[in-house]
Amino acid sequence: MKYIYSLLFVALLTISAQGQSKYKVQTVAFYNLENLFDTIRNEEINDETFTPEGSYGWNTERYENKLKNMSKVLSEIGTSNIMKAPPAIIGVCEIENRTVLEDLINMPKLKPYDYEIVQFDSPDERGIDAGFLYRKDLFTVEHAKNIKTEMPDTSDRTRDILLVSGILDGEMIHFTVNHWPSRSGGEALSRPNRAAAAENLKTIIDSIQAEDKNAKIISMGDFNDDPVSPSIADILVAKGKKSKLKKTTDLYNPYWEFYKKGYGTTAWRDAWSLFDMHIITNSLLNAENGYRFVKADRYTPAYIIQEKGRFKGYPKRTHSFGNYLNGYSDHFPVYLYLAKEIN
Repeated sequence: MKYIYSLLFVALLTISAQGQSKYKVQTVAFYNLENLFDTIRNEEINDETFTPEGSYGWNTERYENKLKNMSKVLSEIGTSNIMKAPPAIIGVCEIENRTVLEDLINMPKLKPYDYEIVQFDSPDERGIDAGFLYRKDLFTVEHAKNIKTEMPDTSDRTRDILLVSGILDGEMIHFTVNHWPSRSGGEALSRPNRAAAAENLKTIIDSIQAEDKNAKIISMGDFNDDPVSPSIADILVAKGKKSKLKKTTDLYNPYWEFYKKGYGTTAWRDAWSLFDMHIITNSLLNAENGYRFVKADRYTPAYIIQEKGRFKGYPKRTHSFGNYLNGYSDHFPVYLYLAKEIN
């Protein structure tokens, strides 16, 4: 089925390239930016490491390098010889504040596309938030809010889920950006925290579908769980095979097959995990009108992959064991294509 959808996408682009434009295609991307912090000390959060006096020696030069690196990747996700423009929608996480996003979208690689920002401060102890970037020529925000996840241990705090609803090229689509609790302390011990985040997301999706069962919803993020983990497979009930989707409101995870084949988006101790993904409503597969899901993938150009050493093949991160690598992120970005027929 993945092969068939790949052929479909090639066909859509071929038609467009021949000047007989029958389809419009938009890219929706997600990228964990791995500690996009500014250099200014904020006494309200734990950001000492990312200051000139901190252990990383995080100065203006390194911050600007990080912005340059991140903007390069974001500007290229989903592009090809035919699709030359960067994504219409970008979800991000591990950003310190709105200021770093403002600096990011004003980098030369992104500035020409006139991105706008949706971001709220969340209660995370390190002060990291999720963010939503969109091209103003393609998307208009109708409603946006951050929704708190109540943790089993009320002394713990995690990132809010960011909900943005708006008009993508004339059509209402809902997006959530997620950065679920980490596996700190071990997968089993931390599992209830991600279960709480999954329950929260499920409630958000259910509330939208209660108003419109055909609502098109895309949930993206770093879920800190794999497609087969209980939070994704059992609580969200995000299915990995299209044949198992029965209702318009069912959820589909296009990264399930990637995971089964051993592909991941982040690595730890020589084991790959696929924590970064998009989970979409079946309405995006069976829609008779408007945008439909076509294809999902990881973005793994050679330059964001560690070339040598113990971590060869891993995502090339900014720091490793305290050493500055001038890399990108410890996660690979993911993206999907939406296409609609033009009458």
